[in-house]
This record gives sequence, structure tokens and C-alpha cells, in this order.
Amino acid sequence: MHLLRHLDSKGQIQYAAEKPGGTLLRIEGDIFGSFHVTDQPADVAQVLAPVVPTQILCIGLNYKRHAEETGAKLPERPVLFVKGINCLQHPGLPILLPRHLRSDEVDYECELAVVIGKPCKNATLENALDFVLGYTCANDVSARDHQIRLGGGQWCRGKFFDTFAPLGPRLATPESIPNPNALRIRTELNGETVQDSNTSDMAFSVRELITYLSASTTLPAGTVILTGTPSGVGMAAKPQPRWLRPGDVVTIDIEGIGRLTNPVAEENL
Repeated sequence: MHLLRHLDSKGQIQYAAEKPGGTLLRIEGDIFGSFHVTDQPADVAQVLAPVVPTQILCIGLNYKRHAEETGAKLPERPVLFVKGINCLQHPGLPILLPRHLRSDEVDYECELAVVIGKPCKNATLENALDFVLGYTCANDVSARDHQIRLGGGQWCRGKFFDTFAPLGPRLATPESIPNPNALRIRTELNGETVQDSNTSDMAFSVRELITYLSASTTLPAGTVILTGTPSGVGMAAKPQPRWLRPGDVVTIDIEGIGRLTNPVAEENL
């Protein structure tokens, strides 16, 4: 099943279930608890990010070929950094290039996002996926100058700007994604494919990431885990880096989930 969070024509936030063929039916109840799909057509005025995260946990250097292209050694354990909930952006709305704290080196990163559906602590490899509400597309937008040179030696400043975590458009429930580590994942920039890989290239699987992140640590329902990006990022483009510019359009495409598209614009000062 695919779930779609949206505004209706009255401005109310609702959820809909997308049936084969694209029919959208209204959902009643709480997707983090008990809900059911009605037979009533959904009134969709604007598609929203599928959840409002309680926290956004991100994994760096988790694709083998991406580590190779950046000249980095694969880590022995998952590399964790965080984004603020201020980073959330909805499908179709712009990624804003920072202009007050300026960056001219903003990059795209297609990622599989995992949404935790119930409190999760000390998960095991055997039960880790039982805590998953669903999967969606993410773009871990990154200001490389602030991430690498201007961020005080840590990554978060370059990852933490408003609109730097587009999510959506659909939340694919676990029964529709039997193996999250067997999905084609792509980025298109202005219609050109710039990243094209498979989640099988992850150094640490989704099961391993949930197990690691929940060790002695409670992941509340609504936690979003960004699982890393494959090779093909703009920073590594040859003969020169390819940074996002106003007017660009970025699309993240993940097999079995859908396509997340956002234009790029400048922050208004």
C-alpha cells in the first residue's frame, strides 16, 4: 500500500491510500496506530511530506561506490549525523539555496528514507523491520562548503538549512517493499540522470542501521532515518563539481515508491 499525506480543499491535513491505477481513497484513523481505508474518494488539494518527523537521523558514507568516488574509507560502524525538523520540505516546493549564511556549493543526494512507526529500542537484526511504518524518497541536500570547510569540523551545519530534507511523495508500507536493500535509486537533475544505483550497495543494511541506532537508544515513532546516498553526487562530478543553481529541478526516483520532485530557488533575504 502507498499512503499519501495531503491537504484537502478545506485546508485540513488528511491521509489517503493509493490503489493500483492511482485511485486515492480517504483514510480514517491514525497511521501510527489504528486506521482503515474507506471507500470514499480522497479530496487532495496539495501533497505534503508523508510524515512530520520527530527527528531526522542521517547516515554518511553508506554506499560503497560513493565512498570510492569521494576517496573516503568505508567506516567500521555507521556514521551518524542529524538534520533538524526545520529541514523538512514538501514535494513540489522549492529547495532554497542559503543566502543569509551563503552557500554556493549546494549538492543533491538521493536517499531511501525509513520511517519508524512505533517506539523502538534495542532492536535486533531479526525484528528490526517490524518497527518500520514505511519507506519514502528523500533528498539529503548538502551545503558542501559548510559541511567540509566552514562547519567547525562537523557535518551538521552544512546539512541543517531550511528545506534541506525534502520527503515524499508517498509512504510505501512494508508489505509493498519486502526487501528495502534491493531497490533501484536514482537522481535526475533537469531531466538528466546523475545518480543511478541500487540500495544493495549499502555498506550497512536497513536492518543493521535500525539495530545500531536503537541500541540503548529509544527511537520514537516518527523517527526518519536517511540511509545514505549512492555515487554520482555533484561534489564528485568531473571535470568540475556540479552545484545546484536557481531554476534547477531535482527528482529522486526509488523503485516501488515513486518520484520526489523539487525545484531550486534562492532564499529570500
